Amino acid sequence: MNASHPDRSRSMETLHASRAVIRQRLSALRSALQQQQLAAFVVPSSDPHLSEYLPQRWQGREWLSGFTGSVGTLIVMAEFAGLWVDGRYWAQAEAELAGTGITLMKIPSGNSMQHVDWLAQTVSAGHSVGVDGAVLGLAAARMLTLALQARGVTLRTDLDLLDTIWSDRPGLPLAPVYEHLPPHATTRRADKLATLRTAMQAAGANRHFISTLDDIGYLFNLRGADVNYNPIFVAHALIGMEQATLFVTAGKVSEGVVDALAADGVVVAPYAEAAAALAALPADAVLLLDPRRITFGLREAVPASVRVVEAINPTTFAKSRKNDAEAAHVRAAMEQDGAALCEFFAWLEQALGNETVTELTIDQKITAARARRANFVCPSFGTIAGFNANGAMPHYHATPEAHATIEGDGLLLIDSGGQYLGGTTDITRVVPIGQPSAAQKRDFTLVLKGMMALSATQFPRGVKSPMLDAIARAPIWAAGIDYAHGTGHGVGYFMNVHEGPQVIAASAMPEPHTAMEPGMITSVEPGIYRPGKWGVRIENLVLNVPSMTTEFGEYLRFETLTLCPIDTRCLDRDLLRADELAWLNDYHATVQKRLAPLVDGAARAWLLERTQAI
Repeated sequence: MNASHPDRSRSMETLHASRAVIRQRLSALRSALQQQQLAAFVVPSSDPHLSEYLPQRWQGREWLSGFTGSVGTLIVMAEFAGLWVDGRYWAQAEAELAGTGITLMKIPSGNSMQHVDWLAQTVSAGHSVGVDGAVLGLAAARMLTLALQARGVTLRTDLDLLDTIWSDRPGLPLAPVYEHLPPHATTRRADKLATLRTAMQAAGANRHFISTLDDIGYLFNLRGADVNYNPIFVAHALIGMEQATLFVTAGKVSEGVVDALAADGVVVAPYAEAAAALAALPADAVLLLDPRRITFGLREAVPASVRVVEAINPTTFAKSRKNDAEAAHVRAAMEQDGAALCEFFAWLEQALGNETVTELTIDQKITAARARRANFVCPSFGTIAGFNANGAMPHYHATPEAHATIEGDGLLLIDSGGQYLGGTTDITRVVPIGQPSAAQKRDFTLVLKGMMALSATQFPRGVKSPMLDAIARAPIWAAGIDYAHGTGHGVGYFMNVHEGPQVIAASAMPEPHTAMEPGMITSVEPGIYRPGKWGVRIENLVLNVPSMTTEFGEYLRFETLTLCPIDTRCLDRDLLRADELAWLNDYHATVQKRLAPLVDGAARAWLLERTQAI
């Protein structure tokens, strides 16, 4: 960080003060533990909808720990507090937890429930562990209950201790709900409901309860702004064979939208009545629930007389398979996004050396460039701009208190994305600042080789997505290097930037629901990270499209959707094969052809320069 001494002094004072606040909050929670006679309290990173990005009301783990990463589990005991996070967050958590009295507990790859085993081994028989059942996933609750019961430990799920100590806790978000309209909404709400009911019948169910916010937004062609970066709103839904009920906070849905929903057999009810509606289900109801996407508290509301069918929400599959019209809108959104990035990178190259550019500036400028493009709504996640050592933290975020100035020599990693009415984007590029070293070029080229290897792969339709992970890692493994995150995640359609059911990750199980099908959009983003030095990640989004049909079945390939040059100044060309050079040149020719009509001036000059064949 290149800051003046007064700024650094003020930043340190702010840091010390914030850590003192964390210690005070932990002390208050420990007093509540003692009052409730609990040996430990678990604070997951979740809300009643098991969302990835949480509304402020349910950001209790961050409020208690100061750790700002999106995933982690906090456990507080009388004499110990620990935060369990995976390899993506180790460096970040170590920095943010310093001085708080919270111990960083590193989760090895593929062992996300390690804290459960730790609790079972640590808490003595006859004691109780508390957790708020309203935000604890059903699958997690089952694992926790089994592990603790085996050791004679009781799990209490009826307590929300945060409410007792968080005096200024935010309320429910109140942003308006609005319709996602044609032409970008390509399938009518009535048709989506009919498709869902067909899937319910196939499962033998006559009711279906949904808590996941992206499933609800997709099903009803509605969007909102209750969660940063994702155009979704806080709600539950209960679908019957004739009528559906949308449980949402009063005042969020206008009369016009209420009437439009009513025309499709959808009734709007208060958000707080969802659990009561489950409790009131008749004895002849057969309820379809996704056990991975519902909380323990809501599952407990279902009467014992109601038969429950457990299966993945049918909408999870439906929304992952973009139709041809949606794919066309996504391609258009990618062109707008690529044009915005041309403007941004042209500005960056001109600004470096002529004005002060920081990691915070990157976020401001890249968002402003996107905001000038057609149909832009908001960023799809918080921009990650990491220079040199900061780039070695995969989920690093610059703050006013801690950020780097972009100067000298090294690598600048920028991971950003946008929400457009016709699609969601997510892209990572690495650019050289000054003169990159030979070692940095080698890492960059190895990552690019991995990205190209997977992008060029043809695979059988239905192959389990985690099985593709090794293709991207192979060129990196060959150099004796690895990375601690997955290679790819599904991406929504003007929806969550992280979407299932597919995921390309070595740590994920190749279960039937992870099958690759036409229309799915997935990221391809291998990386190399050298703590304290630099990080490299190169990311494009790809679309599953038909490739060929042979006697062995149907095959798919990836169509690369993302349109933005890959900086060839970072390449070690000696490491690239002829076919890899051809892939890169073909990609750049496509980028130039698609983006040139959308940019002019400095942005066009930058595009033409950065897409020259090598």
